[in-house]
Amino acid sequence: MLQKLRRAMVHPDREPLKDKVEVDETYIGGREVGLRGGRHVLDKAIVVGAVEVRGEASGRVRLQVVPDVSARSLTGFVRTNVAAGAIVVTDGWGGYDPLPKLGYRHRPHTQGDRRRSTQILPRIHRVFGNLKTWLRGTHHGVGHAHLQAYLDEFVFRFNRRRTPMAAFQTLLGLGSQQQPTTYKQLYRVELNG
Repeated sequence: MLQKLRRAMVHPDREPLKDKVEVDETYIGGREVGLRGGRHVLDKAIVVGAVEVRGEASGRVRLQVVPDVSARSLTGFVRTNVAAGAIVVTDGWGGYDPLPKLGYRHRPHTQGDRRRSTQILPRIHRVFGNLKTWLRGTHHGVGHAHLQAYLDEFVFRFNRRRTPMAAFQTLLGLGSQQQPTTYKQLYRVELNG
């Protein structure tokens, strides 16, 4: 039942993030190997995230599993989730370099020492920290096959953190607009990878 509710937590016509947005990627699950420069990982899912900058606070957030940290994957995420013309703040990773050509005001910041990342992109790193704590603490880990559904739940909860009753009403409304989800649909992801 929870998986069916998670599928209903994404509004297909949701408004893109706007104004100023922090974007970064993180690795979830599995063991880390190396991670210096080449960003090698073993059995980790790559999640890219974006959060609106609202003064000192965080606005709405978006999270998505991506296959790699290439320009195609990262800019595809930004194009889907961030309004054209927005200021997009990222680290110095080259995968974000095409953003100005796509109509974004890109503000890359080279972080150098990894400990500085929370100073350059504090909001998205706070979101990633909360996400990882929630996944480990509440769910004790999540398999790759269902990770996107859990990301959608986290985004839904985060974006409605100040209005819990509205969140419940929104979920009821979104759930009534969805087609029924069958057991076969839920577990097809596991069978097909």
